[in-house]
Formats: sequence, structure tokens, C-alpha cells
Amino acid sequence: MAKDKKLTKSNDRVLSGVLGGISEYFDLDASLVRLLFVAATLFTGFFPFVFIYIIAVFIMPDSPSKHQYKYRFDENAEEKRRDVTPDEDDEI
Repeated sequence: MAKDKKLTKSNDRVLSGVLGGISEYFDLDASLVRLLFVAATLFTGFFPFVFIYIIAVFIMPDSPSKHQYKYRFDENAEEKRRDVTPDEDDEI
């Protein structure tokens, strides 16, 4: 079963990660998405795209970082510290 894609901010960010997240969602080059955004913003007179971008900054959730969990251990384990760090495949 394929995982559902979620539109989240990217860790590959220039300002806030919105355009990087859109490029990851649609499997496009981030530079291409940023270039298209700048061109569309310049040709439409700034207002619509800048307004949408600002809204997206607040609405889009941050993506979970690969290094979000350093190591977590089960504190109740006897004598041995058992690693309970989630695998990369686990959903958060």
C-alpha cells in the first residue's frame, strides 16, 4: 500500500519552506517551482501570490525532520537501556 502524500513545509527551505514543500509534493525541482513563483508574482502585480504565500506559511504544517528523534530510551527497562526510537518507516 502506497503512503499518502501530505503537503508540508520542506526542510529544503529558502524562506519558510512553502515552495520547497510544494515541489516535493508534486515531485518537481525546487528551483523550478521558485522560479515560476517569482515570475507569476512579478507578472500579476505581487498581490495574489504574495497573499497566498503568506497564508500558506501559517497554514502548512512543518515536515517531520529525519533527525527529530535523536535517541529515546525506555526508562522502565531493568538494567538495560532499551532503544525505543521510532524507525523512519513509522508514522508520527
